[in-house]
Amino acid sequence: MNRVWRLARRPPAGWPSDGDFVLGDEAIPEPAAGQALTRTVYLSMDPYQWGRRRSGAEAVGDVCHGRTVSQVVRSRADEYQGGDFLFNTNGWQLYGLTGRNIDVFGYMFPRKLDPAVAPISTAVGVLGMLGLTAYSGIAVQCQPQPGETVVVSAASGGVGQAAGQIAKLGGCRVVGIAGSTAKCDFVVEELGLDACVSHRSRSYPDDLSAACPDGVDVYFENVGGHVFEGVLPLFNRNARISLCGMISQYGNTDGGDPGAVWAETGRSVFDRQKVAVHRLFVRDFVAEHQDRFLDEMAGWIRDGAVKYREDIREGLEQSPAAFSAMLAGGNFGKTLVSVSDDPTAAP
Repeated sequence: MNRVWRLARRPPAGWPSDGDFVLGDEAIPEPAAGQALTRTVYLSMDPYQWGRRRSGAEAVGDVCHGRTVSQVVRSRADEYQGGDFLFNTNGWQLYGLTGRNIDVFGYMFPRKLDPAVAPISTAVGVLGMLGLTAYSGIAVQCQPQPGETVVVSAASGGVGQAAGQIAKLGGCRVVGIAGSTAKCDFVVEELGLDACVSHRSRSYPDDLSAACPDGVDVYFENVGGHVFEGVLPLFNRNARISLCGMISQYGNTDGGDPGAVWAETGRSVFDRQKVAVHRLFVRDFVAEHQDRFLDEMAGWIRDGAVKYREDIREGLEQSPAAFSAMLAGGNFGKTLVSVSDDPTAAP
């Protein structure tokens, strides 16, 4: 049987709850001509999934959307063979059907994976949409110059890890913002950033100011709220912002547009300092930049220039709990659910 999580209702305002999802057993689907039946190995948990559900882009009764790493079980498509590993979109289920398609973010699915290049789990992390998002925001949009100060919020998360290290590879002074002391230690000691401050500290604004004695030239925004307010007074003239996300605001119950509130909060500083704000939609960068990103990032991983941490939860049944923990900042690294055995993993 196929185990499947479906959206049980249009989520009310706020954060996920047990009533939002329903788990069931269903028949394993049969592939049609041009399709392959694939078994999900890893399921990616990403903040944008909550926005899809709250907005109605994911309908009640749909299989919960999610990018996956899967293995071909049976194929009726010439380009896929049994045993192939794919980056695809099975969603929150054990088995799914895969055919050539382009998803809402502009990704051509599926993409074959070579376990010899990098662990297959990285296809939904540092070598996937998350890594391309970081690359697009830092290298393409903001283009930091050697010696400039770059600040990355949620610096220990999936996107933040990559963004900080890409900026560091460009010769910048890079300061991370994270939650716990353990996360801050990881950002500095393992990822190699120059400093990291906790947004939970009572002295957070002062700590951040001390870590950025020359101000802030580039800010990679993942969080919003009071984290952003701490960065706001530090912007240098002609600073650049890549507005990737505002995870602290995704559970807002007032119905307002978090992006509009964010922009209004920063307006006077943006105008005075001539700050350029770039909204980051990864679909805008797939066609032109994905191939170069994959080549560069694979090399950085192979050479040890980019490191990453994954927060892997075991079992498809844990999907709602893993999703909620990720949104609440209870993860440490890129959040994945291990749905079935990874035959490429080291014993």
